[in-house]
Amino acid sequence: MTDKDDLIRSLPCWSGPVEWQPLKGGLSNESFLVDQGSQKFVVRLGRDFPFHHVFRDREVMVTKAACAAGFAPELVYSAPGVMVSRFIEGETYDEAAVQANIGRIAGLVARFHTQMPAHVSGPGFMFWVFHVIRDYARTLEAGGSRMTDRLPAWLELTGELEAVQVPLPIVFGHHDLLPANFIDDGSRLWLIDFEYAGFSTPMFDLAGATSNAGFDDDQSEEFLTAYFGGPPDEAVRKSHAAMQCASLLREAMWSMVSELYLNAPGVDYVAYTQENLSRLELALESYRSQYGRN
Repeated sequence: MTDKDDLIRSLPCWSGPVEWQPLKGGLSNESFLVDQGSQKFVVRLGRDFPFHHVFRDREVMVTKAACAAGFAPELVYSAPGVMVSRFIEGETYDEAAVQANIGRIAGLVARFHTQMPAHVSGPGFMFWVFHVIRDYARTLEAGGSRMTDRLPAWLELTGELEAVQVPLPIVFGHHDLLPANFIDDGSRLWLIDFEYAGFSTPMFDLAGATSNAGFDDDQSEEFLTAYFGGPPDEAVRKSHAAMQCASLLREAMWSMVSELYLNAPGVDYVAYTQENLSRLELALESYRSQYGRN
């Protein structure tokens, strides 16, 4: 037996023998599907990642809050470095599935934003992507990243994108709306993975959901209209387009930091960095063509 095998089998939440297998797809944490007869669970193993502003005690609190609010599957057990949730039988979304369910996802995100504050507890955490990017730049420079020479240009771009953000209400956001964090059980949508959840304006989630799923301008317009309950004005469109660029830059820099500090099985961080830089280049070209430079 491996250490992980011993750990999973010894968890006190089981009522009988269990069998398990790895779940693929995670970029930083390890997850396992555990079968206990008629019930299935997901065991998630992950330590604190201060370089990513990820702390597991906060993640557990938000997961419990999301369960109480009806957004996440039940959390049945947690301990330092371990979370056990009920497994949801359903479709894990990809980009095409997100594009095919724009209205449903916009509605889910809107409800999450407004209903979660009644359930979260403890010290408030704010996620502001422009601070995250600047802090990643410090981490990359200190760690001797292969991308150090490009940091000044990215920091200049960060200031430009931040300057056009419109004032919006503070909500409680998810901040990691990758397609695979939506699960459709056939009757409803679920959200998972709350490592980066915290207070902010809605715009990062709106930009992340659309940029991560490869939305074109028309799809983004449909998503914003569904979220706000009417067509956005030009300032909101510009803010959203800028935040899409910021979202992709943050994801690329997340991967650069991960190149230095993480080694998740089967993940090629260098390739993931390039994928997001390529997406950023296209998004920035579109943004510049519409709005120019500030």
